[in-house]
Amino acid sequence: MINTIIFDFGDVFINLNKTKVEQELQKLGLTQWNDNLNHLNYQYEIGAINEMEFLSGFQKEIPHIDPISIKKAWNSILVNFPLYRLEFLEQLASKYKLFLLSNTDYTHIEEFKRKVGSAFYNRFINCFEHVYYSFEMGLRKPDKNIYKFIIEKHQLIAKNTLFVDDKKENTDAAKKTGLSVWNLQVGKEDVTNLFDNFIP
Repeated sequence: MINTIIFDFGDVFINLNKTKVEQELQKLGLTQWNDNLNHLNYQYEIGAINEMEFLSGFQKEIPHIDPISIKKAWNSILVNFPLYRLEFLEQLASKYKLFLLSNTDYTHIEEFKRKVGSAFYNRFINCFEHVYYSFEMGLRKPDKNIYKFIIEKHQLIAKNTLFVDDKKENTDAAKKTGLSVWNLQVGKEDVTNLFDNFIP
């Protein structure tokens, strides 16, 4: 029986527009996303570099563009967080032990806080036993150690714990640690469909 749920953040609660961020970066002069940017993003998501180092890395790809413009383009991926999802989460929090586990970076989280306001952000955060951001952990999904860390730290029973994520590589890795999983299909399913897929 499921008594604990670990949720992803992007495209589970907050809607993302990955095409938009690519378009905005292209407007600044980025011709193509490349391996250097993949590595830069990875380093930032595990907290190995700070925001200034991240933005400076982008400047190597698009010289003469100021950090503020790059930051604005980077944050354009964040769209909106519908209130009905927060209300659903608050209902869940009264019945289940909840955790948040997100591959994200400092820039996006600060923009999220600004975008939704402190009252909304606090309501969201208060739903969880603990919030785990990859940039604070030094780990990111689908590294199996990130799941094992949460299971062991909070003494969770894996089979009684559901992990919800929109990326199959993440749910596949979580499944190997014994977690129950739901690979949410963005555009076809909503996190509020949870009970259509799993018995409460």
